[in-house]
Amino acid sequence: MPQIQPIATCLWFDHQAVEAANFYTSVFKDSRITQITRYPEAGQEVHHQPAGSVMVVAFELNGRPFSALNGGPVFKFNEAVSLQVMCTTQDEIDYYWEKLGAGGDPKARQCGWLKDKFGLSWQVVPTMLPNLVKDHASENAKRAMAAMMEMKKLDIAELERAYAGK
Repeated sequence: MPQIQPIATCLWFDHQAVEAANFYTSVFKDSRITQITRYPEAGQEVHHQPAGSVMVVAFELNGRPFSALNGGPVFKFNEAVSLQVMCTTQDEIDYYWEKLGAGGDPKARQCGWLKDKFGLSWQVVPTMLPNLVKDHASENAKRAMAAMMEMKKLDIAELERAYAGK
């Protein structure tokens, strides 16, 4: 039986793949750049990139594989895809919110979502949130959801207070 390969995320950048990979690996623990691949002369009629320029940066964030492709200005990130950072403490939420949001779009912040300086959307979410809002019919869940909808960066204590009706 063939070995099952992990599913990896490929992020398309105009020309910022190295900068983005360096940024993301600086934010997350246990992260590293694993390989840099450069464009060859072959295929220039298709890729239009200078031979020797960076094509793909392979990297890991918390041990999970990612790649950053310098594919040119053809595609841009949008909110249809986001990466979730599940946090167990408010300190973790504060850390990732500050680091990932630095230089990003301050208008694109709502309900734990933010855009980083490359336009990639992130959700910085407490791990306990799904338990607070899972029963859509309960008054507790309705209060927690209403509180979350008013927040930009999520606040665990405030979500718990809303859930408890305090």
